[in-house]
Amino acid sequence: MEGFSRRNFLAGAGAAAAACSVRPLFALVPKSPFKIGVISDEISPDFDHACSVISKDFGLQWVELRSMWGKSLHELSDSQLSDAEKILAKYSLRVTDMGSPLFKVDWPDAPKSSFSPKHDFGANDSFKQQGELLDKYMALAKRFKTDKIRCFDFWRLDDVKPHRAAIDDQLKKAAETCGKNGLLLVIENEFECNTATAPEAARILAAIPSRHFGLNWDPANAVMRGELDAFPVGWNLLPKNRILHCHVKNAVKGPDGKIAWSPVDKGFIDWTAQFRDLKNIGYHGAVSLETHWHGAATHEESTRISWAGMKAALQNSGTL
Repeated sequence: MEGFSRRNFLAGAGAAAAACSVRPLFALVPKSPFKIGVISDEISPDFDHACSVISKDFGLQWVELRSMWGKSLHELSDSQLSDAEKILAKYSLRVTDMGSPLFKVDWPDAPKSSFSPKHDFGANDSFKQQGELLDKYMALAKRFKTDKIRCFDFWRLDDVKPHRAAIDDQLKKAAETCGKNGLLLVIENEFECNTATAPEAARILAAIPSRHFGLNWDPANAVMRGELDAFPVGWNLLPKNRILHCHVKNAVKGPDGKIAWSPVDKGFIDWTAQFRDLKNIGYHGAVSLETHWHGAATHEESTRISWAGMKAALQNSGTL
C-alpha cells in the first residue's frame, strides 16, 4: 500500500464510474447460458454504427450478419469484408452465424409461389445460383469464424407434396457439403417458405437426420403463419437437440384481425418462458434479436425498444 493515498483512491473510483457510465455494468461480466446477439441490419445498414449500439449501448458480444451498407453479405467486395472484420475487432464482437438467403427461391418445375417476388436480403432469382451461393457462404463463415449458415426451405407452395422428397434431398446434399467443410446448415422456419410451423420443422428434421443439419427456431414466424400456439404447444413437438439457433421477435393480432409484428415483450410468444425452457434443455446457442417490428420512429429506436423487452425477459427467466 506504499504510496497509496485517498486522492489515488478517489481518482481510481472516478475512472471506474466513468467507464461504467459508457458501458452497462452487466456487460463487463456477461452471465448467460446463451450467446445473446442482434442482427446488425435491424439497427442500421451502417455496420460500424450498428456494432457500436450492440457493444456499447446493449453491452453484448455477439452479432448476426445478414446485410450491411445496403448489400447482402455475399454481395460485398473483399475490401468491404475487410472493413467489416476491422469493425468487429474494434467492438470486440463475435459472429453467431451467416444469415444467408440460401434456398429462398422458387423450387424448379413447380408452380410459381405467391411469395417469390419478395427477394429480400439478397435472395437470388435462380435455383441454379444456389450452389455458388452456398460456396460463397461457406467461405464467409470461415472468414468470420462461425460454423453456422442459415438457409430456408424454398418459397411456399400451395401443394408441396409432389416436390417434398426432391426438396428434402436438395437440403440433405447441402448439409452434407457443409459437414465436409466443418460447418452446420441451419434451416429457419420462415412463414413464407415451405417449413414455417413447428410441425413442419419437426417433419424436416426427421426427414434429414444429418448431424450437420439443424433448426433456427423462430416461434414468431410460426405465429405469422397462423400457428398461434407455437409456444409452448409447437415448441413441445421439436427435437430439442436439433435446435442450433434462435431468432427473437414477437407478433400480435392487430385491430384488423391480422397478425402483425410487435415488440419482444408484447405478443403471442412468452419469451420469459421460452428462454427458461431453452435453458432447461441445456441450449447454449445464440438467441438473436430480429426486431422486424418498426413501430417507432426509426429501425434503431424500434430495436432499442425490442431489446429492452428481450433483456427483461432474459433477466426474468434467470438467463441473464
